[in-house]
Amino acid sequence: MNILIAQRQRRKKRVRSKAFGTRERPRFSVFRSNRYVYAQLIDDVKGQVLVSASEKQLEKKSSPLNKSQKATMVGMLLSKSAKSKRITSVVFDKGRYAFAGRIKALADGAKEGGLVF
Repeated sequence: MNILIAQRQRRKKRVRSKAFGTRERPRFSVFRSNRYVYAQLIDDVKGQVLVSASEKQLEKKSSPLNKSQKATMVGMLLSKSAKSKRITSVVFDKGRYAFAGRIKALADGAKEGGLVF
């Protein structure tokens, strides 16, 4: 098990070394837990979080949604908040996660909302 944790840490470090965000083009950082998906737009120059969104912010719908659909809605929510702060272009930072499943759904939702990676 320790080998898997070490591999994830190396992958995260490798991806983060290539993704750097500024005020004009912030880093789109993703965290996925077993229950929720979190996304942030980060200015690495100042070390500030400009915009954030998570599944916890979604209203409870009458019809249940699966995790990928919720991730898509989080992406759209994040892009809506980013537009209000005049952010249109971002650097995508998938962290230690593969670009598939909920991470891909989150990115697709952000693209539908108008963010450009």
